[in-house]
Amino acid sequence: MNRKSLGDRKMRFMLLVKASKESEAGVLPAEKILSEVGRYNEELVKAGALLAAEGLQASSKGARVHYANGKFRVVDGPFTESKELVAGFWLIQAKSRDEAIDWARRVPFEDGEVEIRPLFELPDFPVDPAEKTDGWREKEQQFRDAPAPARIPGTRRYLGMVMADKASEAGVLPDEKLLSAMGAFFEEGLKAGVILAGEGLQPSSKGVRVRYSGKKRTVIDGPFTESKELIAGYALLQFKSKDEAIEWTKRFLEIDAPGRHLGECWSEIRPLFELEDFPADPAEKPDGWRRQEQRFRDQLGH
Repeated sequence: MNRKSLGDRKMRFMLLVKASKESEAGVLPAEKILSEVGRYNEELVKAGALLAAEGLQASSKGARVHYANGKFRVVDGPFTESKELVAGFWLIQAKSRDEAIDWARRVPFEDGEVEIRPLFELPDFPVDPAEKTDGWREKEQQFRDAPAPARIPGTRRYLGMVMADKASEAGVLPDEKLLSAMGAFFEEGLKAGVILAGEGLQPSSKGVRVRYSGKKRTVIDGPFTESKELIAGYALLQFKSKDEAIEWTKRFLEIDAPGRHLGECWSEIRPLFELEDFPADPAEKPDGWRRQEQRFRDQLGH
C-alpha cells in the first residue's frame, strides 16, 4: 500500500464510499462512471496523493464476526438492515484535512456520500517512558517501512473492517500490552502472506462527510453520533476462501476484545473487486477504462 511514499508533512486519509441500493444489488458501474473515476484516479496519482483505491463487492458476499463473553457469532451477508455499508474506498495523503476534503469534492459522483477519516500515525501515540526500545513502536515502524507482501496466486483479496465503540470514538488509545499483542499478530500475518496492510482510523470527530447531489457538494463535520456502524480500523487481506478469512478474523477479535468496551467487538469482511470480475463489453474501447485501471493498478503495485 505504498507505505514508504508518505511525505514528511503529509497526513493519510481514508475516503469511505457509502453503498447504494445499486451497489448492494450487485449492479456494476456503467462504463461512463468507470472512465470518470479512472481519470480522477490518474489526477490523484499525478499529484502524488493516491496510495490505494478499491471497490468492495456487495455485502451478500461478505460476513460479520461478533465476539463477546468468549463466544463467536458469524453472520453471512447481506446486511439489509444496515444503512451505512461501505462500497469502496480511496486511501490518500494530503497536507491537511482541507486538502483531503477538496479531493473528496472532486470525486465524480452525482449522488451518494463519502466519509473522510484521518489515519493514526505513530506520533499520535504518546511515548511511554516504560516502553521497551524494541517493543511495539519499533515493530510498527518496521511494518510501515516494509514493502507490501506479494500477491499469492489462487487467493482473493478481502477488506476486514473492525467497528468502532464508545472507547474508540472517545479517542481512547490502546495500552502497550494490547499494541504489542496486535503487533505480534500482524507480524505473523505478514509472514504468512495473508495481511497486506492495516491501519487504525481516528475517531469520527476528526472526520467529515461529503454528500453529492448533481454538482452540489455538502460538507458535514463529525462526530457522527447517530451512526451505529462507524469503522475504527481496517486490514487488507488475501485468502484462498471466505472461511479462511473468517478464521483469521476470529483470532484478531480475540486479541482486540480486551481493549474494547465490555470486552465486545465485531468485524465485517468483504471481498474486493478484481478486474476479472467485470465482464468484457464488446463495445469497450481498447484504450478505455479497463486499460486505464490496469495501468493504475500497476503503478500502485496491486
